Amino acid sequence: MSFIDNVWQMQHKLEERFKRIGRGQYGRVLRLARKPTSDEFVKSSWVVGIGIGIVGALGFTIYYIWLKAPPIVADLFGI
Repeated sequence: MSFIDNVWQMQHKLEERFKRIGRGQYGRVLRLARKPTSDEFVKSSWVVGIGIGIVGALGFTIYYIWLKAPPIVADLFGI
């Protein structure tokens, strides 16, 4: 098979795959998706920002406890 035939075959495979996107399991989601309004975007951004802050604060708290706990435990047990 020549190079050109091989390229055409790959092109047809890609086109068939993209034709099935609208009928596949993600097709309905893609058809119903829309651009969020400005208000929806701001609310989503606030929620995501608060979530990132909570996860960051939790991580810092765990790190701080991990940093300070060994000396306290060592003093407690006299090690």
